[in-house]
Amino acid sequence: MDCFDGKFLDELTERAKENPRLRQNYDLRDSAEDSSQRMLNAIEPGSEVPVHRHLESSETVVVIRGSIEQAIYDDNGEVVKRVLVGPKYGVYGFQIPKGEWHNTVSLESGTVIMEFKNGAYRG
Repeated sequence: MDCFDGKFLDELTERAKENPRLRQNYDLRDSAEDSSQRMLNAIEPGSEVPVHRHLESSETVVVIRGSIEQAIYDDNGEVVKRVLVGPKYGVYGFQIPKGEWHNTVSLESGTVIMEFKNGAYRG
């Protein structure tokens, strides 16, 4: 059994800080045959998460530590909603419907989220 304690999250955060992308994921799948996407993702402020959408799956995100701003966009690239997410805001996670444009911004160092999507990763 893997435990995601403070030491584990701190180590994941340190790897994110060393990564030029300022984020580091930890795959939660049991094997390569598991076609889901389940991961922890340490995201530092300044990490560039481009606006994107998932055409094949909704996305569920839970903030484990820290905080993020989640933005939702219309098809013209205009922001239609912004939500602050994290324990200090009393908002712990969200579900993004399939096909909805979105991006995530880390608001504080040490932020770690858990992400779930159907299907294998396609860059």
